[in-house]
Amino acid sequence: MIDINWALVAPLIAIQVILLIAALIDLARIHATNGPKWVWAIVIIFVNIIGPILYFIFGRKTS
Repeated sequence: MIDINWALVAPLIAIQVILLIAALIDLARIHATNGPKWVWAIVIIFVNIIGPILYFIFGRKTS
């Protein structure tokens, strides 16, 4: 059995969940994105921590 150091893993899980929720809420509220919204939703959900960060850097269309 593998011992998991939850003191290190729990903050990473919390950061991932917060980023995922924030990115999905922003995606739902924003009108225009760089690319289709459904593609960004898949990236946000399935690319773990990096997906929401990529969305905030490249996915949001600046006015």
